[in-house]
Amino acid sequence: MKPQNRSALIISILIPLAIGSFSALISGNMSMYSSLNKPELSPPAFIFPIVWTILYILMGVSSYIVYSSNNPNTRNALKIYVLQLFFNFCWSIIFFGFSQYLFAFLWLIVLIILIIIMIKQFYKISPIAAYLQIPYLLWCMFAAYLNFIIYLRN
Repeated sequence: MKPQNRSALIISILIPLAIGSFSALISGNMSMYSSLNKPELSPPAFIFPIVWTILYILMGVSSYIVYSSNNPNTRNALKIYVLQLFFNFCWSIIFFGFSQYLFAFLWLIVLIILIIIMIKQFYKISPIAAYLQIPYLLWCMFAAYLNFIIYLRN
């Protein structure tokens, strides 16, 4: 791998990691999660940062594959990628920072729709890039379940 390509890969991975970390930082009161009346399938709190780190790395690798392609659809696919990153960034703030569980759930539904659109756009460029986003989609669907039950119970 050329040094230029290696730098682009590292930057592609660091972008979602930084966005997720910054969102968690400004969301504030994530410790309140332990005091919520959560659904039975809710994993322990320590699982979330591990899963999100893996997902952000997969997102970065996937976006790098799309970015480094010569496909004419790359620009539009990356626009959707950036838009869904924005929705991802805001969700933690809405849920943890403002404790707006219903709004966070609705926001998450839009995020899931954006992820599906992104996967379709990525698939046109690289099926592998699209497949790398599937764990993210599944996790967000699971998060929507958790979010909705938390809304109902709290």
